[in-house]
Amino acid sequence: MTKNYIAGEWVGASEASADINPSNTGDIVGEFARAGAVEAEAAIAAAHEAFPAWSRSSIQQRHDILKTVGDEILARKEELGRLLSREEGKTLPEGIGEVIRAGQIFHFFAGECLRMAGDKVPSVRPLVDVEVTREPVGVVGLITPWNFPIAIPAWKIAPALAYGNTVVFKPAELVPASAHALSEIIIRAGVPAGVFNLVMGRGSVVGEAMLNSPKVSAISFTGSVPTGRRVAQTCITSDPMKKLQLEMGGKNPMVVLDDADLKVAVECAVNGAFFSTGQRCTASSRLIVTEGIHDRFVAALTERMQGLVVDDALKPGTQIGPVVDQNQLDQDLKYIRIGQDEGAKLVAGGELLNRDSPGFYLAPALFTEVDNRMRVAREEIFGPVATVIRARGYDEALEIANDTPFGLSAGICTTSLKYAGHFKRNSEAGMVMVNLPTAGVDYHVPFGGRKGSSYGPREQGRYAQEFYTTVKTAYTFDGNEAYVPKTTASE
Repeated sequence: MTKNYIAGEWVGASEASADINPSNTGDIVGEFARAGAVEAEAAIAAAHEAFPAWSRSSIQQRHDILKTVGDEILARKEELGRLLSREEGKTLPEGIGEVIRAGQIFHFFAGECLRMAGDKVPSVRPLVDVEVTREPVGVVGLITPWNFPIAIPAWKIAPALAYGNTVVFKPAELVPASAHALSEIIIRAGVPAGVFNLVMGRGSVVGEAMLNSPKVSAISFTGSVPTGRRVAQTCITSDPMKKLQLEMGGKNPMVVLDDADLKVAVECAVNGAFFSTGQRCTASSRLIVTEGIHDRFVAALTERMQGLVVDDALKPGTQIGPVVDQNQLDQDLKYIRIGQDEGAKLVAGGELLNRDSPGFYLAPALFTEVDNRMRVAREEIFGPVATVIRARGYDEALEIANDTPFGLSAGICTTSLKYAGHFKRNSEAGMVMVNLPTAGVDYHVPFGGRKGSSYGPREQGRYAQEFYTTVKTAYTFDGNEAYVPKTTASE
């Protein structure tokens, strides 16, 4: 049984869970310790005790540790990518690509350790200096999802450590192997005992312990909207209140205008809607297509879908792997039935597939004749299911694109600078893509959305410091003892 890591020690648990390969349900990746409340509280206590020293550690020490982590991740990208694809189900090229991104994230934040900056500004009062600096927030609880089992932990852990916080890391139960491998690399890099803690287990147990502990100063959560709302409520009502960062769902639009390059639009749709088995919060689940190109786009997309290879994630040539587990597969199938019951037309896919090994294989599904009020156009499915919504023109397409409770990512395919520029300014999303898939972002710039998709400061890039640090303003009287500064009415 693979153990948790608490206070510098590998610690077992009374329970364990099996990590099952979704491409071959007969393949058990491993047995992983399932922590309880006692282990979670011990990890929190260790992080709390380690915080004072780590928060005052040298920026060179933090840089060296994070760079070492990034170096090992990149050196082992094929091995780690294979492990990731084996337990999560995304194709091997996607798995390796995600690992590379994780290594790049650690390298970026290694550099950020050395770029911590503040402001020294003149006061409105004579002989007074003002300094504005940033300090770590404290113990940070990190709760990560199963769909990006190395990249998302990396983009939470790396800035947390870079800015001097201590970490309690709870990965999703479905993907403990990737989290454990990443944790081993972090530990080998020389993180002091208690600074980084891995606690695998149920969210209802480990997550609740983090939320309810007064020793945890901040929570960064990526997951579902209902759970995110509950996390937010608990953080706000806790004593003391916790700093909060949420990344939740998406129902992302990709607009295709009459003047679009048809081949570009189809490739953007296939990549955004179906790659990674559609299990991305940035997936293009709503394809909003104007009338002049609608029929040609649907025909070309349907033809392209017929050539997609759905198979074992580790098999060469596979373009789409299995759904992550039976629960997610059941949810995908439920929404396919809902779409049909609502009157949408299933023009491609949606059926279970048999392959050489038993797995959760589903043919990517495409609906047409969809109204934006339908559930399949309103609710996040989180699978390889896309809907096509017809629009009379650009103005209606933009209106439909913004008519959603979510606001994570949005895209447009057009050769018009006029429409591209207008869409970038008027799309109600945190990230906008022009002639690119809605899924797929850079690691050095902010990630996040609006409305029900995100809450709190952005993740990734330099904007991560907004969450992982707190601002301090310090005033210093720089005169002699004989001078007494005058106060102002605003005091």
